[in-house]
Amino acid sequence: MIRIRSTLVCALAFTLTACGWLQSHKDPTRAWNVTKLYSEAAAELAAGNYARAIEYYEKLEARYPFGRYAMQSQLDVAYAHYKAGEPESAIAAADRFVKLYPRHPYVDYAYYLKGIVNYNRSVGFLDRYIPTDPSQRDPGSALDAFQDFAELVRLFPDSKYAPDAHQRMLFLRNNLAKNEIHVARYYMKRQAYVAAANRCQHVIEHYQRTSAVEDALEILIAAYKHLGKDKLAADAERVLTLNRRAGRLLDDKPPPAEVSLGRKLWDYIGLDTN
Repeated sequence: MIRIRSTLVCALAFTLTACGWLQSHKDPTRAWNVTKLYSEAAAELAAGNYARAIEYYEKLEARYPFGRYAMQSQLDVAYAHYKAGEPESAIAAADRFVKLYPRHPYVDYAYYLKGIVNYNRSVGFLDRYIPTDPSQRDPGSALDAFQDFAELVRLFPDSKYAPDAHQRMLFLRNNLAKNEIHVARYYMKRQAYVAAANRCQHVIEHYQRTSAVEDALEILIAAYKHLGKDKLAADAERVLTLNRRAGRLLDDKPPPAEVSLGRKLWDYIGLDTN
């Protein structure tokens, strides 16, 4: 009986020792303080090891939920998700930062990051357009990006990110107008002339000062002629001619340059001074 008890005690002691050994080897960050954990996370992010960086940032937030390191980590983890190709997680992290720190001096970066994430999801939506059915194309990300940038410019007109956000808004607005034109052409091919005319009217009324206006007027003229609305067609043709003569119709402009967001280790809160 004594032997059995001794054996059980030894087995239990061995199990506890083994569990402790396994636990310490499973998570090498257990003994790291907040400075070490943040530095390692930032180093992994700089090296492009985004999954590991996200893991470290999340551990930092869980262990040290208060203070500047936690605040910085919440902003950095949004960027890490963006670089890892996880747009939904990046936007969720940026939204969380905005809600928790709406008056933070660098909250404009969170708004800008959201816009860039959606912008990069939307810039190819014209290329992904299916020629046989333009109505299948979803400009949702372009609209989201436009709204994100608009919010940034409205709330932080003096932000260093505002000029670039404004340029991207112009480009997105032009692309959204083009989307309407593609849909109008689709309706024309289907002989849905009323629907085509309505789309063109929408472009003329809501997307002025874009290159799509000229196309909208041309399609509108054709749609009215097919509908037997000769007076309306003549009016639209007169507007088109006057605008061409006055040089009011715009050409496409090149898209804004690519942006890397330029995440720098100590840019936001100045942790290097501690």
